[in-house]
Amino acid sequence: MTRAYGRIHSETFGRGPNVVLVHGWGMHAGVWREFAGLLAHRFRVTLLDLPGHGRSGMIADAGLDGMGRSLLRAAPERAHWLGWSLGATIGLHLATHHPERVASLCMLAGNARFVRGEDWPHAMDPQLLSQFAANMVSDYQNTLARFLSLQTWGLEDARSVLRQLRESVAECEPPDELALRAGLVILNATDLRAALPGLQPPLLILQGGRDRLAPVGAGAAMQALAGSAELHILDAAAHVPFVTQAGECAAVIMDFWRRHDAATG
Repeated sequence: MTRAYGRIHSETFGRGPNVVLVHGWGMHAGVWREFAGLLAHRFRVTLLDLPGHGRSGMIADAGLDGMGRSLLRAAPERAHWLGWSLGATIGLHLATHHPERVASLCMLAGNARFVRGEDWPHAMDPQLLSQFAANMVSDYQNTLARFLSLQTWGLEDARSVLRQLRESVAECEPPDELALRAGLVILNATDLRAALPGLQPPLLILQGGRDRLAPVGAGAAMQALAGSAELHILDAAAHVPFVTQAGECAAVIMDFWRRHDAATG
């Protein structure tokens, strides 16, 4: 597979109001495909590969703003945005700086600040994130396998969910190392809490009750800052609720989109 430098890969499914899905760090848009099939019955779904991930090429500016702008160039003019994990961080950045392009935002297993601080306990330990990231860069396949196993641990159908995730991820080559490092910088350094009080697009915060990467407490903390944001907790879910609780997850998101839909064609 050859990634064309600067080119963002996209896939589109269904008909209806435009929605855009942005995946998490180290993954690619293929992890969304079955979930996108649920959404495509009522919406026109665009899946985007982050720069250097999946079938997308790297870009010159792989910081938060550069990544966001590269996705905007490949996205519909106006759409509902659904971001998972790192994708939620990028979505919040876009909703803050380009609200005219974002009809609404759903942060799925995301956090306004991914690493823990004295005034933000609802996040990952920075040392754990750094260690995980270092392992991801040096031994992508085995680290990713451990990560996926962690996210399905304790689920009744853990084996089938894990198999589905592994098959989805295996569709593409590992991400570009520069892309992995750029994503790590974003996760470590970004703090978007100040953007929440004045956020213009409607916001849905969707958290998993068992999530070890974006702890469930982050949802209520972000809602307190955002004021008008909606919060929904999927009690049995971990970090991949669009796989483990796909039906409930889709129902909550589509209801939110329907209630906040305007022209997104």
